[in-house]
Amino acid sequence: MKTYTDEQLVTNYLKVKGDEKSFEILIKRYLKPIYSFVYRYVGSGEEAEDITQEVFVKMWRNLKRFNKNKSFKTWIFQIAKNTSLDFLKKKKVIPFSDFENEEGENKLIETLVDPGPLPDEIFEIVDIAEKLNAAINQLAPQYRLVLFLRYNDHFTFREIAEILGESIDTIKTRHRRGIAILRKLLKEK
Repeated sequence: MKTYTDEQLVTNYLKVKGDEKSFEILIKRYLKPIYSFVYRYVGSGEEAEDITQEVFVKMWRNLKRFNKNKSFKTWIFQIAKNTSLDFLKKKKVIPFSDFENEEGENKLIETLVDPGPLPDEIFEIVDIAEKLNAAINQLAPQYRLVLFLRYNDHFTFREIAEILGESIDTIKTRHRRGIAILRKLLKEK
């Protein structure tokens, strides 16, 4: 089975009217990452579901305006960011959640944990993860978001800059400062 790029799927959907399969693939490809991203902004699973649905409706409505010379991934994440911010402006409160999802699972811990740790390593890992979580929660939101996009969603600095509507130098600076602050906070613990 051939794997299509995002841009090829968009072209297939727009050229072959009714090529719902291409559209479905795009939705399946981005549903979880967009939900996770939105959840980080709003901190509520129910609200994140509603906003995620709205993101995909906006994507569908504006697909004809998508610039095929740009990255679809950054385009849809920009829509998610703007939709989340619009929601938060209406709400007047900007909560930033920790790295746990609704089931209490911590994605940051899952990326740090070795698949087969020894029992004594488990306690050490849990302790480190708790310290890291506590330190990350102390970071200013702009640093937390850049670090989350970089290390959880594996975006490049350029993609993060496009998503957040900032210059690449600003994103790199936030990344460096966020890491430096995180190191300092971890040394204090």
